[in-house]
Amino acid sequence: MSVRTLTLADTTIGKKAIMAVSGLVLLGFVLVHMAGNLLVFQGPAALNGYADGLRKLGPMLWIARGVLLAAVAAHVWAAVSLYKANEQARPVKYHVQHTAATTYAAKTMRYGGVIILLFVLYHLAHLTFGVGIPGGHAAAPPAGMPGSVSGTDVFHNVVVSFQNPAITGIYVLAQLALALHLYHGAWSFMQTLGLSHPRYNGLRVKLAAAYATVICVGNLSMPIAVMAGLVKLQG
Repeated sequence: MSVRTLTLADTTIGKKAIMAVSGLVLLGFVLVHMAGNLLVFQGPAALNGYADGLRKLGPMLWIARGVLLAAVAAHVWAAVSLYKANEQARPVKYHVQHTAATTYAAKTMRYGGVIILLFVLYHLAHLTFGVGIPGGHAAAPPAGMPGSVSGTDVFHNVVVSFQNPAITGIYVLAQLALALHLYHGAWSFMQTLGLSHPRYNGLRVKLAAAYATVICVGNLSMPIAVMAGLVKLQG
C-alpha cells in the first residue's frame, strides 16, 4: 500500500498562501494595466505607442503573460479548493456568523470572482481579438498620422467601444465587482501572509480600501470620459 506525502498545497494554510501570493501578482498587474490604459487621456500617439511597445517586447511579453496566466489559474484553483473544503467541513450552515465574512465584500467574493473571470474573458475577446468592437478591429493609422504604429489602432478601438452604452455598462459593472474583490482580497492577503496586528489592522483595511478605490476610479474614468465626450477620435 503506497502512502502519499502530504504537500503544502494539500493543506488549508498552503491553499490560502497560494491564493495570497497569486493574488499579490494579480494586484500588481491590475495597477500596471490601469496605468497603461490611462494613456488614453494623452491621445492616440501615447496609447498606441504604449501598445506597440508591449508588442515589441517579444519573448518577455509572452513570459509575463505566462506568469499572469499561472497566477490566475492558481488563484482560481485555490479559491475553488478552499470553498469545497469549507463546505465539506461545515455541511450545516451557521445561523449567525460574527466574522469579517459578514461584510458585503466578503459575501460577494465568490460571485464577484466569477463575474471578474467572465469579464476577463470578454475583455480579451473584445479589445485583444476585436470581438464586438463597433465597425471591427481598426488598423493603426498610416505613417505620419497621430498614433502611427504597427498593429491595431488601440485608441480608436477603445473610444468607439465606450461610445456604446451597452459596452460601457458592462465595463462599469465589472469594475464595481472588481473593486469589492480587490478590497477584500488586499486586506485578507496581508493577513494570510502574517502582516496582521491589532495595532495596524485598521491601517491595513484603509490601505485596501484606498487601493480598491484608486483602481475603480482610474478604470471608470476612461469609459465615463469617452461617454462625456472628453476623450474622442481625432481628425
